[in-house]
Amino acid sequence: MNPINEISKIADKIPLEALQDIHARITDWLAGGGKHDDPYVFQQLRYAQRFVRE
Repeated sequence: MNPINEISKIADKIPLEALQDIHARITDWLAGGGKHDDPYVFQQLRYAQRFVRE
């Protein structure tokens, strides 16, 4: 599973401010040498999924 793709699938259900924050965090992570499937990116996916559940 690609967490970035999963976030994209639910992006329309996430408040814009939160989505911008998630995007910035993932972008910074990747720019710093992180990978798209690192635990940190999955953490951002879980954060995004909380908005969908609530």
